[in-house]
Amino acid sequence: MDITSQKLTYLTAYPAHLQAQVRALLAQNQLANHLRNKYPQVHQIRTDKALYQYVQDLKNASLRNGDQISKVIYDNKLHVIKNALGTHTYVSRVQGNKLKTKNEIRIASLFKSVPEEFLKMITVHELAHLKEKEHDKAFYQLCTYMEENYHQYELDCRLYLTQIDLLGEEVWNTDIDRN
Repeated sequence: MDITSQKLTYLTAYPAHLQAQVRALLAQNQLANHLRNKYPQVHQIRTDKALYQYVQDLKNASLRNGDQISKVIYDNKLHVIKNALGTHTYVSRVQGNKLKTKNEIRIASLFKSVPEEFLKMITVHELAHLKEKEHDKAFYQLCTYMEENYHQYELDCRLYLTQIDLLGEEVWNTDIDRN
């Protein structure tokens, strides 16, 4: 099957002219080069401990009054099982006459070897769920408050996912273990 006729799963909500541009890049085998030129470096946040600190720093800068986060990890099963790139979960427990909530953020291991802009986009997305549970206007306003380029990073991340989905190729050559 011709790659340019395949469904662009991660781009279905985008306008036809943008999808046509992506198809042209795919046909010329230039999508990966486009992304590498735009984002030449991958971040160095490799461990769960470093990721936790990164998320805490973003949270403290943008959501000082947000709920505490008890755990932040890279999850190598997340993309396959949950069909998600990141998750925010919380558990509420009654302790005496108080309700205690524990928040946990899991980010797909796929984000270990991407530009920091993509990691920041997914982190901002999950942090926004501390305040806004639904993907509504208020949620996306909060995302753009935390990262003004949120929508551009999300689009470019979707281009990266399209590259992997249709061509099965990584964009940035790294020897990072995703386990």
